[in-house]
Amino acid sequence: MTPNRLSLPVRVLVVLAACACAVCAVAAQRAQSVTPSSVDQVFARWTTESPGCAVGVAQDGKSVLEKAYGMADLEHDVPNAADTIFEAGSVSKQFTAAAVLLLAREGKLSLDDPVRKYVPELPDYGSPLLIRHMLNHMSGLRDWGSIESIAGWPRTTRVYSHAHVLDILSRQKALNFTPGAQYSYSNSGYNLAAIIVTRVSATPFAEFSRERIFKPLGMTRTSWRDDFRRIVKGRAIAYSAEGSGYAQEMPFENVHGNGGLLTTVGDLLRWNENFTSPKVGDRAFVERQQEPGIFNDGKAGSYALGLVVGEYKGVREVGHSGSTGGYRAHLARYPDQRLSVAVLCNASTGAATQYAHAVADLYLGSAIKTAAARPAPQPQLPPASFKPTPAQLASYSGTYSSDEAETVFTISAEGDALVLRRRPDTKLTLRPTVDDTFLAGSGIGTIKFLRTGAHITGLSVSQDRVFDLRFTRDANGS
Repeated sequence: MTPNRLSLPVRVLVVLAACACAVCAVAAQRAQSVTPSSVDQVFARWTTESPGCAVGVAQDGKSVLEKAYGMADLEHDVPNAADTIFEAGSVSKQFTAAAVLLLAREGKLSLDDPVRKYVPELPDYGSPLLIRHMLNHMSGLRDWGSIESIAGWPRTTRVYSHAHVLDILSRQKALNFTPGAQYSYSNSGYNLAAIIVTRVSATPFAEFSRERIFKPLGMTRTSWRDDFRRIVKGRAIAYSAEGSGYAQEMPFENVHGNGGLLTTVGDLLRWNENFTSPKVGDRAFVERQQEPGIFNDGKAGSYALGLVVGEYKGVREVGHSGSTGGYRAHLARYPDQRLSVAVLCNASTGAATQYAHAVADLYLGSAIKTAAARPAPQPQLPPASFKPTPAQLASYSGTYSSDEAETVFTISAEGDALVLRRRPDTKLTLRPTVDDTFLAGSGIGTIKFLRTGAHITGLSVSQDRVFDLRFTRDANGS
């Protein structure tokens, strides 16, 4: 080989490196052109009279913006700051998945292990339910919070713990579907994953995360809400709009792993950088976390291990949104542009995903493709083709109970309507849709009465995260 000529592989590497440098240079120029005032406009609605948000942006592994808006505590006039601690909702799931992956990397478990190997409290549903199914939301596990909503005690109305989660799931006689057959978002799988980490490592999940993830990355202001009563210095109170003002809407439960991460925008940026320059795990580890799940038919989904992998305006995007109580969150990474955006809000009306994308637009600039705006789809009720007679309504009257949800519905015909009552004080008018099917609303969903011939024997409740939850009609209700 002539000394001053490069071999083909080396020339290719040189060209790729030059292209990468060019992309980085363009991205750096773009970051410098973004002014703080342009970011301020995204959060202009949040003032000293309201709760608000914090935003963080990192470019090429370095934080270029960390700023906050609005108030952390309206009672004591404490403003949000760049290092204020918020709750990250389901942004938390990627940390739970990472904890499981660390144990898999050490050979202490496998993602292809059956869940019942570590959680024998679960019923045997016949079809193999694997750890990876839970992390990809392909498990078919009913969402425990949705079950409790059907029962009349949705999250934020009671103090729940992982013991409650195990108890609720141990009573479920069926899955939503065969594991791996389809996608259904379920917090249950991530709570079970946290329990598995505790059992396999013989270390509380919160401590395992602190020692193996947070400390190595310098995430000094990050922890889990494993005890909602614990004092957390610098934490923003969460609020929801009420009338012309705000009311507190704090999560008071000890369930975590599905959510419950207490963190700052700066710490989230440090975590995102780990996918580019791994300190926790290695290159294979971070790539594995970003691999989308595979359905039983061999097709790939868009949900990886605690991460949504896809595109935003033609640009590769890896991220997740979050919502718990009055907290809202979004964390996004644009690998090709080495850009990360974190938004944390302490108001239920804080549109964290919208804000994160608006900020990303500023920094991505010409890299994004602007599509024509489409009107947001409006929710539509199914057509009411079923118009039951008074006699038909009366035939549904009775008492229906579910051991799985530990609740009782009392249904009666009142005038030309069917009414559902549930302790302690729920009263709902059911809206007929198609034969034997009614909309209940208020966290219950759709009710379909079940028949054996002409006789009503029970009912089935279905909603987004709970399919076909059965209630049995009391023998005296016929």
